[in-house]
Amino acid sequence: MSFTKLIAKNPFRNKARLALAVIGIAIGIATIVALGMVTEGLKASVEEQLMTGGADFVVMKNTTSESASGSYSIKDKRIDEISKINGVKQAAGVYTSSRMVDGNQLGFAGIKSKDLNMLGARMIQGNAYADDKNELILGKLAAEKLKKKVGDTVTFNGNQYVVTGIFEVGNKELDSIGALSLEKLQSMDENEGKVDMIYVKINKGADLKTVSKSVEKAYPGELTTIASLEDFQKADDSLQMVETASMAISLLAIIIGGIGIINTMIMSVFERTREIGVFRAVGWKSRRILAMILGESVVLTLLAGMVGIVLGVVGIEVIINLFETPLDLVFTPALALRALGIAVIVGLIGGLYPAIRASRLPPTEALRYE
Repeated sequence: MSFTKLIAKNPFRNKARLALAVIGIAIGIATIVALGMVTEGLKASVEEQLMTGGADFVVMKNTTSESASGSYSIKDKRIDEISKINGVKQAAGVYTSSRMVDGNQLGFAGIKSKDLNMLGARMIQGNAYADDKNELILGKLAAEKLKKKVGDTVTFNGNQYVVTGIFEVGNKELDSIGALSLEKLQSMDENEGKVDMIYVKINKGADLKTVSKSVEKAYPGELTTIASLEDFQKADDSLQMVETASMAISLLAIIIGGIGIINTMIMSVFERTREIGVFRAVGWKSRRILAMILGESVVLTLLAGMVGIVLGVVGIEVIINLFETPLDLVFTPALALRALGIAVIVGLIGGLYPAIRASRLPPTEALRYE
């Protein structure tokens, strides 16, 4: 048997111990993969929303400023003020809220009917709502979920609303919401005069960076502009928190997995003391023993890594579908390589001590070992 085949075969001698070690490491890897898919999905969703519709950039409350209050709301008088800034063609306020509709939790965007173009909403059935009536439109996915069509009514907050149209944006998150009059949605939360964000479209030929900087300069410390995913990450730390959690779990997986591998490989070395003594007696050098044990450790963790990737992908898909969360999960080759890389690191760290211990066994004592 070749040296490589020996390394590949040895971890499978004790299948019960192998299974326990693989499961222990795979759970950590699965968590890393699942969080990674959620993070990438959030990034893709944010990027799609920033690139969707007629808005060139979004204005949000500057929560990173020391002078900013704890509220995320913006005074809606800022909408008219921003629309008058040089280079701005259109400014639209958006207020978001969530309501129980026919036993389903549904997100709503409050926006004036004339500004629906800023959301990129394309009517595929019916027409837009009237701001002064109890009317709304549903995204394609929201309509399918509620089993509603144009002309049907939905009841929430004690009032009936007529579905006047079905729209499609092409973004799973936006296609899973409803839209209605800005003033009506604000009044439901007793939050009149406040919006969550302002969508801005600039004049043809105007410079995006110049106009967005003009808005920030007009409201220093109060408002910030977002035109890209990088801008969003600077203005909002939610994605950063998920990425930090993923890194923390990665570190935890390395520590726990490393301890598990140390235990598994030490037991393996104890059981094979006579075998290692024979190898030393027939001329194997210490570094060859070291390479064999480390190799076995890496084989074990690579197997655990592959199992963990499968568990992570399947597990998060099941959870997302179970809770019907409108989030597209993104699995990338980089995420798979990262998971396998962590598995290799776990194998090297966890197998190092047992490998050193095995390589230092004196041949004569090893042969006498019972």
